[in-house]
Amino acid sequence: MRVLGWLRFGLVAGLCCLLLLGGCNFNENVSGTGKTLKVATEPAFPPFEFIGEGGQPEGFSYDLMRAIARAANFKVDFQSIPFDGIIPALQAKTVDAAISSITITEERAKAVSFSRPYFKAGLAIAVRANNQDITNFASLQNKKIAVQIGTTGAKKAQSIPGAQIRSFDSAPLALQELANGNVDAVINDAPVTLYAINTANLQGIKVVQQLLTEEYYGIATAKKSPNLTLINQGLTSVLKNGEYAQIYQKWFKATPPNLPEKSPFTNDTGTGVSALASSISIILKFIPILLQGALVTLQLTIMTVILGLVGGSLIGIIRNSQFKPLRWIARGYIDFFRGTPLLVQIFMIYFGIPAITQELGFTFNFNRLVAAVIALSLNSAAYIAEIVRAGIQSIEIGQSEAAQSLGLSSLQTMHYIIFPQAFRRMLPPLGNEFISLLKDTSLVSVIGFEELFRKGQLIVADNYRAFEIYTAVALIYLCLTLLSSQAFSKLEAWMNPVRKL
Repeated sequence: MRVLGWLRFGLVAGLCCLLLLGGCNFNENVSGTGKTLKVATEPAFPPFEFIGEGGQPEGFSYDLMRAIARAANFKVDFQSIPFDGIIPALQAKTVDAAISSITITEERAKAVSFSRPYFKAGLAIAVRANNQDITNFASLQNKKIAVQIGTTGAKKAQSIPGAQIRSFDSAPLALQELANGNVDAVINDAPVTLYAINTANLQGIKVVQQLLTEEYYGIATAKKSPNLTLINQGLTSVLKNGEYAQIYQKWFKATPPNLPEKSPFTNDTGTGVSALASSISIILKFIPILLQGALVTLQLTIMTVILGLVGGSLIGIIRNSQFKPLRWIARGYIDFFRGTPLLVQIFMIYFGIPAITQELGFTFNFNRLVAAVIALSLNSAAYIAEIVRAGIQSIEIGQSEAAQSLGLSSLQTMHYIIFPQAFRRMLPPLGNEFISLLKDTSLVSVIGFEELFRKGQLIVADNYRAFEIYTAVALIYLCLTLLSSQAFSKLEAWMNPVRKL
């Protein structure tokens, strides 16, 4: 056993070393003698922004930004940021600019400043190949539609009567939701959708041959940023010297269309409303929506804890079994679910299992609530199992021996003697697990489940008031955790036999 322990330690240490040595730095500097600009992108939007086979950022946007940097004599340091967090990052000035296929809209022009347009695009509808019902925008009424959060596609979907909208963090996830048969259509940028269908492993998807809009992408900066002039100079130079056409030809095998010299919307400088008064009004306006999300979060947590407690108790008892194969199976379960990220487990269950079943020749889909409860329960059960195991082992062995001397079976001893006492000792760590699970429910937002955190994301994607909305979200989470902590303290006091005397 000692040799196996050392082998296990050596394997884990070796894997960690390989990860450290093989780690890639996605940030890069483009040669030049000027200043360095931190440029935000989300590398999950091929062919504009994605991570290539070598682990380095590739795509039309990266090539164009490198060319602009060379032309304007500055350096660029790419920063990977989720799309819905890019505009808040610009507003907070944690990055200097952003090139992430950001469509220039009137609402966004009020929050950030845009360069002259660098790409002409439009929205398209993607459906399953065997779908004959959806042929245009009007036929999307009362359909289930997947979109990427914070995009113009998400905004367009909101105008469809009766549509059930599911928001995802990236375009590939929205398309995978369509491929798995969980939605009827995806509204997304046409070039990205066509590229995904033609190059990715997405079978049975087609694009309805109709562009819903005509849009332009722009490079975004913070309001009144001195970097905007520098970027516009570089972009104008690249457009005139033919380098833009070469980059466009490389990625789209076509001649680029003519682009306007100015943004279609004026870069608004904002109003003179008091910042404090504006922040308070924003929070009060959206509190009811956030409280709806909090109710969903609480319901999801309670369901998960009940299932996790049942499963974890069984696994914890098995971990104390004298039958070695059962102990090894329980140990393997615990090691897997504690040793892999919960986010990965959610992806595996919701996206992975349906994709595998389709490859095997039959269709199987998860309801989002069911998938969320299963993933959270399986993960929670692994942690609760260790709490149960420790609680059982904390009871003196003499009590088991005394129960056996009285003729009680092992099951009766566990039921009447050991577990009731152990459960009282488990309450504090179980309370911690409940609170951790309450916060971990925010991770199911990646599958479009609209709990508290997702409600906040959707609001920020619409009004770009990140500080106010996320502050309100944090305060609601704080209230929920404080109430939960008080409830467990009361339960612990109520179950304390000393205080009942």
